Amino acid sequence: MGKSNATSDALLSLYAEMIWDEAIRKYKEQHLYQEIDSALAKGDQLTFLALTNELKSLQSPGI
Repeated sequence: MGKSNATSDALLSLYAEMIWDEAIRKYKEQHLYQEIDSALAKGDQLTFLALTNELKSLQSPGI
């Protein structure tokens, strides 16, 4: 019975980590969108390009 609880705890921990990672990714994505909008409003092409590349990197699935 102890092994089952350990397995359950490990799965719950993994699930919590996945949720946490997704929340952080969404926060970073939202922040990047705000910064991109700001760069567009200022006409700052270099910052816009750098931020959009960062956004693409964040959105691409990791291996």
